[in-house]
Amino acid sequence: EFDDIDSTHQAVVAPLGAGQEVGRSCILFKYKNRTIMFDFGIHPGFHGHQCLPLLDGVDLSTVDVALISHFHMDHCAALPYLLRKTNFRGRVFMTHPTKAVYYSLLKDFVHGNVGTIDEGLYSLEDLNASMDMIEVIDFYEVVMVSGIQISAYRAGHVLGAAMFRVEIHGLACLYTGDYSCVPDRCLPPADVPQARIDIVIVESTYGVRCHPPARQREQLLLRRIRESVSQGGRVLMPVVAMGRAQEILLLLDEHWHQNTDVQHVPIYQTVAMHKALSAYQTYVAALSTDLKRIYKDRNPFHFRHVQTLRSSAKLLDYSGPCVAMATPSGLQGGLSRDCFDAWCDDSRN
Repeated sequence: EFDDIDSTHQAVVAPLGAGQEVGRSCILFKYKNRTIMFDFGIHPGFHGHQCLPLLDGVDLSTVDVALISHFHMDHCAALPYLLRKTNFRGRVFMTHPTKAVYYSLLKDFVHGNVGTIDEGLYSLEDLNASMDMIEVIDFYEVVMVSGIQISAYRAGHVLGAAMFRVEIHGLACLYTGDYSCVPDRCLPPADVPQARIDIVIVESTYGVRCHPPARQREQLLLRRIRESVSQGGRVLMPVVAMGRAQEILLLLDEHWHQNTDVQHVPIYQTVAMHKALSAYQTYVAALSTDLKRIYKDRNPFHFRHVQTLRSSAKLLDYSGPCVAMATPSGLQGGLSRDCFDAWCDDSRN
């Protein structure tokens, strides 16, 4: 079992989730009898306690600190369970933007779980209590916890996402979580830490895949959308409520603004996506250089051609061409699944 492994002279890395899967990210790192937990998320393909990291054989009371890389559900959504339903007694750190969005997304998660098997994971009271237990760390800040030196670096990916460098008795480990080394419309790229690193624990979901350049992918996306709506079709884009959704909304709003022939086609975002924009408008300093330059003239998140969908029935009943960004991204339920079921028989869509 993990707690029986001698870490006096060797470092131990134990994936409790996301080792050979996408979901429930949770990595334990142990050295010199100090233990760090990186992330504590849920698996989107499972429900109830089966969606949690695999905790058998782990005494969570021995974990000194938990570091949450970003707000996506597979990296943070089990945290209230950890803090309120287990014997974990360590400290918890995440960045300011991550903490703000964490609460908003998980509040929706709790409300959406009412009456389902996931309802028993934790309550809104547990989520509220977790907020008092979470400490914040700034990028490039150094924090000491039980002899562990912790530093946070920008990871790109989503607002507030961090990589963590931890050092225990001279041994340095970098944990990335999801990261992006290429700047996008919203965010600058990930940092390349200059400090010495002995061990790297790296997200590798696309580690063996080469993506085309961003500009090429954007043009392909826009071309496919235009082909569909020009035939009267409806375009469904299943997305996570915050992250890539905002980048795509910026792209679509700009393209619609520059091309009058598509301006009659409505673009819909959900209320959750609209609410998520407040975080981007709060943490302007964390945005990309291009976006901060636009901010000098106007707020780029005051979209000119995007409507907020107040009623799912309105979208499902809409018969004309449109672009709809809906959650969840995996089509396992919710509005995105409802739209898919309603629209999938029409070849124009």
